[in-house]
Amino acid sequence: MSSNNLDALYRQVIMDHYKRPRNRGILEDGSHTINMNNPTCGDRIQLSLKVEDGVVTNAKYEGEGCSISMSSASMMTQAIKGKKVDEALKLAKIFSEMIQGKDYDDDIDLGDIEALQGVSKFPARIKCATLAWKAMEKGLTEEE
Repeated sequence: MSSNNLDALYRQVIMDHYKRPRNRGILEDGSHTINMNNPTCGDRIQLSLKVEDGVVTNAKYEGEGCSISMSSASMMTQAIKGKKVDEALKLAKIFSEMIQGKDYDDDIDLGDIEALQGVSKFPARIKCATLAWKAMEKGLTEEE
């Protein structure tokens, strides 16, 4: 697949998550609630996580922001559901490396998350893409 076709496909995946977000809403029985914002662009998120026996059993988010930040939140909540806390944190590390254009462990199938790889070409947008992930890391490490 040509680079232009791949970029177009990635844009479609990002816009699909933006227009039809997964896991958007409030988690009433969450064990962790994290509020974060990106003051440079106005993105904000409230992430709710439910962790039982070391496993992220549910994740939802509310917020507003650009298509990158909201799509990333949608993708992230899908990716971490059912994962052990250490697996979710490892995924966050891999995502951080990918989004910064660094080499990362590509043995793990990132699914839709891989569509955000192109953000690494736009340093000003990296904070948008990582906002939900930083909230997840904060929630899972500070509440342990």
